[in-house]
Amino acid sequence: MKTRLLSTAIAAATLLALPATAACYADYKAKQDNPLKLHYGVIELPDVACGSAQDAAPEVSRRIAADGWTLLNVLGVFDDAGLDERKASAGPYFLRY
Repeated sequence: MKTRLLSTAIAAATLLALPATAACYADYKAKQDNPLKLHYGVIELPDVACGSAQDAAPEVSRRIAADGWTLLNVLGVFDDAGLDERKASAGPYFLRY
């Protein structure tokens, strides 16, 4: 009984000691045609799309396509530390998608 309780306590402590997953974001450029429109945006990504700009591109492209935008490129992937400095530049496309 004590061994089982100890094992459970160790497992719980291990789970609590794991680092919390940090939020992940990407900044990107997109366009619409006829008439030509361009925008710069910032988007929050799921963990599976956070490895690199290449990993983020399919997710960004899929989400912005719902409003008729075509992804031009993903500029970079970053965490919370880079979020505030991009807010003014992204304007209405800051975390829109």
